[in-house]
Amino acid sequence: MKNDEELFESLLDDDLLSEETLPSMGEPEGDSEGGLYEHRRVIADKGQSPMRVDKFLMDHLGDTSRNRIQKAAEAGFIQVNGKAVKSNYKVKANDVVTLMLDRPKRDWEIIPEDIPLNIVYEDDDLLVVNKPAGLVVHPGCGNFSGTLVNALAWHLRDDKRFDPNDPDVGLVHRIDKDTSGLLVIAKTPEAKTSLCHQFFVHSTRRLYNALVWGPFAEDEGTIRGNIGRNPKDRLQMAILPDDNPTGKPAITHYRVLERLGHVTLIECRLETGRTHQIRVHMKSLGHTLFNDERYGGQEILRGDRTASYRAFIHNCFDICPRQALHARTLGFRHPRTGEEMDFTSELPSDMTALLEKWRRLVAAKD
Repeated sequence: MKNDEELFESLLDDDLLSEETLPSMGEPEGDSEGGLYEHRRVIADKGQSPMRVDKFLMDHLGDTSRNRIQKAAEAGFIQVNGKAVKSNYKVKANDVVTLMLDRPKRDWEIIPEDIPLNIVYEDDDLLVVNKPAGLVVHPGCGNFSGTLVNALAWHLRDDKRFDPNDPDVGLVHRIDKDTSGLLVIAKTPEAKTSLCHQFFVHSTRRLYNALVWGPFAEDEGTIRGNIGRNPKDRLQMAILPDDNPTGKPAITHYRVLERLGHVTLIECRLETGRTHQIRVHMKSLGHTLFNDERYGGQEILRGDRTASYRAFIHNCFDICPRQALHARTLGFRHPRTGEEMDFTSELPSDMTALLEKWRRLVAAKD
């Protein structure tokens, strides 16, 4: 029997998938449970009478179970006209029904690789990993090996329940290659369904630490702005107008932790989790993440233009050669026991050294 992904793959010819509707096939960067990839779509014909989406997909898939379709909908993987729907949604004429999976389409097999993992917690249902900066989470264009998923395949190679090529297990959410911090991985389909649903309804708890350019006038605040692909640069995300259908609602709460002259250490609490959410929201306030090359943070955005200051900044870039962003806290409900679980990861050495360098500069000026 084909799995659900294979069944969707057999529905339509590839030429029905337009470039405009396909997300980037690269590493899904972002402080996000988002980063979903369109795998298949079914367009209801003009004569379609209202029908539950799970029944609609059953009619098109044939030999998959309605229960699996309902679980996919519960996890936010079934969309109609670009919006996630529940399994009782009524499909209407001309509706576009899509399967969105949490990894790109691929023609390769994930091979176990003996890559060290910093495992914070593990049980029979899940594990929590502290990812270092520089490690790609999932194979994608240009990164077909050496990823966190390859490392997980090796670590769980003796677990008969875990198939790294099965989308029903594995990654629940992702963070950027150059962002460090905590990730949860599901070992079983039941665990993944539960955890994905928690991310989908925003009941998880996630705190990030970031060093950003510029001082804040206030000690805390909230940023609201729909995020979507930047129409002028496909490698960036951007805040889009409210009437733009491709933008997804995004809310970030932030507070100042430490003021360090021309930069500020902040804590960000995600109410939603869109691709590049913190990076885009902070840039919109004029507080681009320090050394965030994709969004211009690798330029000297604050401070004087003296040779000594330029040298200081470039030394800072060498100390922390990536955007200064760390997924520090992760909390969720255990998928089997229902226990509330919270994990914390201390700042990595590159960000710690970066902060110390700024503290010394500020102290020298006092």
